Amino acid sequence: MEPLKHECGIAMIRLLKPLKYYQEKYGTWMFGLNKLYLMMEKQHNRGQEGAGMACVKLNSAPGREYMFRERAEGKDAITEIFGYAHRDLKNLNKEQLADVEFAKNSLPFAGELYMGHLRYSTTGKSGLSYVHPFLRRNNWQAKNLCLCGNFNMTNVDEIFEKLTLQGQYPRIYSDAYIMLEFMGHRLDREVERNFVKAKELGLENKQITEYINDHVEMVNVLKSTMTDFDGGYVVCGITGSGEMFSMRDPWGIRPAFYYKNDEFVAVASERPVLQTTFDLECEDVKELMPGTALLVKRNGDFSIENVMPAKGNHACSFERIYFSRGSDRDIYKERKQLGESLYEPVLKAVDYDVKHTVFSFIPNTAEVAYYGLLTGFKRYVNESKVRKIQELGHIPSKEELDVILGDYVRSEKVAWKDIKLRTFITEGNSRNDLASHVYDITYESIEPHVDNLVVIDDSIVRGTTLKESILRILDRLHPKKIIIVSSAPQIRYPDYYGIDMARLEEFCAFRATIELLKERGMYDLITDTYNSCKKELCKNPKEMRNCVRDIYEPFTVDEINKKIVEILRPSEVTTPIELVFQSIDGLHKAIPNHKGDWYFTGKYPTPGGTKLCNQAFVNYVENVYQNEKKF
Repeated sequence: MEPLKHECGIAMIRLLKPLKYYQEKYGTWMFGLNKLYLMMEKQHNRGQEGAGMACVKLNSAPGREYMFRERAEGKDAITEIFGYAHRDLKNLNKEQLADVEFAKNSLPFAGELYMGHLRYSTTGKSGLSYVHPFLRRNNWQAKNLCLCGNFNMTNVDEIFEKLTLQGQYPRIYSDAYIMLEFMGHRLDREVERNFVKAKELGLENKQITEYINDHVEMVNVLKSTMTDFDGGYVVCGITGSGEMFSMRDPWGIRPAFYYKNDEFVAVASERPVLQTTFDLECEDVKELMPGTALLVKRNGDFSIENVMPAKGNHACSFERIYFSRGSDRDIYKERKQLGESLYEPVLKAVDYDVKHTVFSFIPNTAEVAYYGLLTGFKRYVNESKVRKIQELGHIPSKEELDVILGDYVRSEKVAWKDIKLRTFITEGNSRNDLASHVYDITYESIEPHVDNLVVIDDSIVRGTTLKESILRILDRLHPKKIIIVSSAPQIRYPDYYGIDMARLEEFCAFRATIELLKERGMYDLITDTYNSCKKELCKNPKEMRNCVRDIYEPFTVDEINKKIVEILRPSEVTTPIELVFQSIDGLHKAIPNHKGDWYFTGKYPTPGGTKLCNQAFVNYVENVYQNEKKF
């Protein structure tokens, strides 16, 4: 119920025909620019803190700019950067707007390669300098590199050390900037390799430049760069000479999709983005597979190359539960199944009293799971009707049928998102009071003190909005019982692959578990886990195990659920509250092809994730000891 600052969105399009072709067929040379805009708007869900775009013009004459970039911060960043791209068009007449040569020579962003990026901070860092794409300039076209991506790397410290050992001095300590410098260094080496080859062939001056531009192999750059990184990523790049690439991590953690025809190649973070933008069928869009890179050379040659061996299927399941657009064919079905699979534990929570239970959902991202939950209950009610009719033992009268068939699943729009809490309210009491009004309710939508109220959410992470707003506002309806349902299992472990939730103490499930350990005098388990984590951190990351999993072993899911309710219950709310979480088994059955479940199980797909989780527990214990002088 609290929004997560999470993954980023990427969009790329490479035109395979001259701009004149698009002017004649589609009535505008801005075909690529317009499609980039649509792809970015369709991925607005993936980033609202900033946006950036870049463009390369092919075959520009010396002395003319050929690589352009624009970035902006804030929720209106897309509008701002495309407003800049169109600003020089306002004073042009129809003839000038249709003049492809004029556009190519005089207007920025009139090119053949386009890259777009939407940003949510995954590290808490903000400011324009952290907004993608990142740009590395050079007088040699082929050495110019523009980079963006959806990623978070877990071993930045190791890569930083490697760069400094090479004699480099990175100006910014962030994974994106360090990747730019590291890859840029490898690109320089690739250019120099071709320079030597051109000299050996007896080429001179501009001939050397043309040879380099035609023979740069970005797959060599990727193989010598990306094998050093640990993390989840889709990395995209364009060079000044006209190379384009998009590479997915070998674990398949972060998603990427593409489409190609004889007019263009397009890449996006989500499949329905490409379907909607280009009016495609689901089968037309291809998934970029783990460890592979999509490459389009300067001359338009397209290929998919294996950069690294795939390291198993660890595609992010949380992507399916929450992050991606629910309009994707498969994601829609999976979210419905997540909801439907919960009907039995919810049925138990309402003591099988469907007649006096009202179903709803918060927030909108939980709507599809809500439909699935209703499907499960409708099937249960229909089966109950059949059984009641069979138990009559005779042909029922109309009155009997009316009574039996009158049973139905009651659903209402109980909660409404009303306002957004403004950040200028900083004083604690005032902030909490405003937070309680973020949602409003539909009054008299249930019968007070008689009806149970079931509200499904896609996931429960920190529980802040539950405590400060949702539970208070639902209590105003005076239900007999409130059941909060999560279509995801308990989130127990941090993510280090692109979502801004890196501290264990942020999670209500972790806080509840620590409270249970304290209540039962199990301080030794906290101490032992701390010491185990310290020992593991002395090992090679590939040999580490996740010791944080040990603290959950003594408790059942129900025990942790009850403690979460105690932690999150506002003091003035006396209505019985129960939490129902998705099971791990239910998760895997609903989403069988995306096995990345480290948020819930602690089974990180990469050594870096395990290392950082152990470090997070060490940090937690040491911070508590420093602040409280006790565990």
